[in-house]
Amino acid sequence: MKLLNLGKIPIKSWATDIEEGALIQAENLSNLPFAFKHIAIMADVHEGYGMPIGGVLACQGMIIPNAVGVDIGCGIMAVKTDLTEISPEHIKKVIDTAYKLIPVGFDHHQKPQEWEGFNAIPKTKIFKQELDSARHQLGTLGGGNHFCSIEKGNDGHIWLMIHSGSRNLGYKVANHYNNVAKKLNEKTNLVPKNFNLAPLAIDSPEGKEYFAAMNYCLDFAKANRELIFKLFYEVFQKITGSNKILQKIDIHHNYASPESHYGEEVIVHRKGATRARLGELGIIPGSMGTSSYIVEGLGNPESFMSCSHGCGRVISRREANRVFTKEMADKAMKGIYFKGWDGDYSEAPMAYKDIEEVIENQKDLVKPLVKLTPLGVMKG
Repeated sequence: MKLLNLGKIPIKSWATDIEEGALIQAENLSNLPFAFKHIAIMADVHEGYGMPIGGVLACQGMIIPNAVGVDIGCGIMAVKTDLTEISPEHIKKVIDTAYKLIPVGFDHHQKPQEWEGFNAIPKTKIFKQELDSARHQLGTLGGGNHFCSIEKGNDGHIWLMIHSGSRNLGYKVANHYNNVAKKLNEKTNLVPKNFNLAPLAIDSPEGKEYFAAMNYCLDFAKANRELIFKLFYEVFQKITGSNKILQKIDIHHNYASPESHYGEEVIVHRKGATRARLGELGIIPGSMGTSSYIVEGLGNPESFMSCSHGCGRVISRREANRVFTKEMADKAMKGIYFKGWDGDYSEAPMAYKDIEEVIENQKDLVKPLVKLTPLGVMKG
């Protein structure tokens, strides 16, 4: 861990290095008047919108929509199956069949999906506008770095992983309340406009409304992963003969949570970071072509009991598509079944940091339990 003194409070970093844009954003966080104790920067840090992805911010009395981000509740599910082997033919068949059942990108289900949470949707305008769309988007993967995968664990078992979030519902909610916060901040000037970190007082009507909306999106994101997994496992089960789930871990990494740290009640924002309390199980995925890890939290107070949510980008999506070729991307995915690039190389393994280095950099935050190696990937 490195200690940086750039603003009003220190920055504690577990990253080998921090790109300039992310460092500026971390410095902005450290100058927020309500930021508490220090800023924690995870090993997978890279530049985001307002707050760096891989950042942890504790606030006194404030919640910041842009420090949670637009994919509220985005997270990972990892499932240990009863299988110890799977053939290349079965891997290919599972991935190909899953693509026919699970909508990806901007696609959605033709019929509305059932979820008990739709009976308790917040009674605010933004949710009323998005309800019909949300009913059709539940159980959809989305695009970008969202994926379903088949993995071989060094524990001898075949694992399945799902990475997805709250889809367009979370995006619309995030933008709506960020705009509310920006308008209020224009009056109070509490945070410089160029920081893109307009806050809401947690005990204000707006803050309470956003907090409730955010928590609903967390529930929606979890339900989304559950339905994706149900569809994915049904395919997996039918093709491979698997009939038992031995373990299921489900975590999210874009949210804010009231917690107690250093004897104070604060709002901890984890944007691209995972909670890692003592003994708590977590998942740190690599790229679609590299290993992932099931980990156990060590409850380190210096990171506000957090760890990285992945391995982190080293190159932007636009730059990746400019410099990477199909040959380079195919070589990096050798031995892993996936459906091809379709001209987009932004998720090629070279666009990400070395997962082994990322894990090593946070050995005081988490203990690796199981190493997962990708066998087949369904990319969003």
